[in-house]
Amino acid sequence: MPIRLQEVLKHSTLTPADPVIRAAAAVAAQAQLRWIHSSEVLDIAPLLGGGELLLTGGQALVAATDKRRVGYIWELAERGVAALAIETGTSLPSIPSSMVAAAEAAGLPLIELRKVVPFVGVMEAINSLLVSESAAHLQQADRASHAMAVELAHGGSLDRILGVLADATGAEVVLTSNSGAPLASALPAGALPAGQDAAGGAAGTEQDHARTIHIDVSVRGIPSAHLSLRALADGDVNLARIAGNRSVDILALALLQRMPPGLKDMAGAALIRAVDSGSQNWRLQQLAPAAGIPLAAQLVAVVIRSPGSRQLRTAVEQLLDRVGRHSASYADNEELLALAVLRSGKAQDDRNDILAGLQSLALPEGSISAVGPVAAGISAAPWSLTEARLTLELGAGDEHHPAGPQHDGAVLDAEAFAVERFAFHSVDEARRTEFVRQQLGALLDHDEQRRSALAETLRVWLDLGCNTAQAARELHLERQSMHQRLQRIFTLCGGDPRGTGRLAALHLATRLAALPPK
Repeated sequence: MPIRLQEVLKHSTLTPADPVIRAAAAVAAQAQLRWIHSSEVLDIAPLLGGGELLLTGGQALVAATDKRRVGYIWELAERGVAALAIETGTSLPSIPSSMVAAAEAAGLPLIELRKVVPFVGVMEAINSLLVSESAAHLQQADRASHAMAVELAHGGSLDRILGVLADATGAEVVLTSNSGAPLASALPAGALPAGQDAAGGAAGTEQDHARTIHIDVSVRGIPSAHLSLRALADGDVNLARIAGNRSVDILALALLQRMPPGLKDMAGAALIRAVDSGSQNWRLQQLAPAAGIPLAAQLVAVVIRSPGSRQLRTAVEQLLDRVGRHSASYADNEELLALAVLRSGKAQDDRNDILAGLQSLALPEGSISAVGPVAAGISAAPWSLTEARLTLELGAGDEHHPAGPQHDGAVLDAEAFAVERFAFHSVDEARRTEFVRQQLGALLDHDEQRRSALAETLRVWLDLGCNTAQAARELHLERQSMHQRLQRIFTLCGGDPRGTGRLAALHLATRLAALPPK
């Protein structure tokens, strides 16, 4: 019998912790555990396989930014973790509300452990119960994988191959292409049609989240399909997860026989990897034509950092193909890299359309993206990608940059960071600091002594073309307060810079002052 989260929370080793479910209670009621793990590392998600109850003392969360805490939640949910339990106490009095909201939105059960318990004892006691179950699952998964291989060897269709997996796991199994087109599906023998539960009603969204496993299927290293297994009522989610992962190689062989990835797709993924790794130009010249990209084409690179980078790949490719002539993409961990070919004579128009299109995409919380400058030919593609990545570093957290508020889901334009990018590459840090002090020294000293924000006020005002009313709105100030700040700024900076040669120098200094150290 599957071991459920609610049973574990009542185990004698955990009840002294006084556990309380703070988010996704409906999902918690269905959650089945595969393992219990303990870690204080926030970047743990890539090392997990799904189905774990993760225990943490919260020490790393205390020092983390709110954005990182929310990203931590989404990373664990994306990885298929069954639940997260956080110990609260002196260092972390309570779980931050932002984490509770993110966990509810992501469908990740979030548990507060209100008293201290030894995690080692909890893991030893409960994992010993899970070991025997895992061994049985592995045996069942191996038998299912063998039966699928036999069906494939006898020329069985994708539906029949999935039927073997469905019968073995008691799960509804669906295989779709990267674009979402259905390739095959199967239900266990005697099961109800898809979308109904055992009582004949519609399956609930939260219940489906707890019972559904998503697995990518790659053919020759190219992500080619998505496998979903939805455990039906009283089905074993852990068996579905293990058997689904064991079936990937068989499904890849079946897809290779029926719909092998084209040379263009394979070359496109290889080209992005080569651009990203800084391969020699001859390698780019070799791969680009095979990927359908002319050597002299005008290109633009796109970088998206998101917990759902793989799921976004299809939508991004469709956007880039719709706007330009052709595109290639590659998803690696939580980063999606893409290269788009722009139309001759309309490169800037196409680039603007890509920026607008990315802003319209529904990106998961914790996502941020950047569009690089236009590259003249495939040889300059690595430069566009490097500048897009640099833009992400320069723009992250810069609330009042002229490119717009840098919130989750923001799309940054590398061209809006041209000054910062130039200075980062061409002006050493000592000279940069000296120039900023020459232009803004009195203003910066005033800010440090009075805990004011006059330098930031000046930057926003200059970025907005010295538009006082618009700057007041951007800074959430009354117009009179904005005028008073400007008068103080002018006094400290030697007068109103408008109509003088000092305006450009002051503007440059305010932008350089916001740059992170190299």
